[in-house]
Amino acid sequence: MATNLIKIMWQTVLLWLVFRLGVFVVGALHLSLPGNVAGMLLMFALLASGLVKPACIEAASGFLLKHFAFFFIPISVGLMSFGSLMRQSGLALLAILLLSALAGAAVTGVSVQVLQRRRER
Repeated sequence: MATNLIKIMWQTVLLWLVFRLGVFVVGALHLSLPGNVAGMLLMFALLASGLVKPACIEAASGFLLKHFAFFFIPISVGLMSFGSLMRQSGLALLAILLLSALAGAAVTGVSVQVLQRRRER
């Protein structure tokens, strides 16, 4: 139990460092890209190149995914203070959220299929 907790902590630190590196790169290069997206692209590049093995982040990423809904509670509570904005632009925001979620799921699905095919060869 304790060794698993330590593994999760170190892997979370690795994920956080990649995130911070993404934020740093965006700031240093003045990119019009969110730092967390740059961090995800960096992590993808590290995984695709083999510099980081999936086992190096498996425990922490599994833990974070297992508790994913918990991280949306502060966001949901914060949205309650934007009631007038939701009444005014709620449908447009909902459409944008749905389209971006569908695009993200599609890109993820295609990426997983491509990587699976590459692994099977």
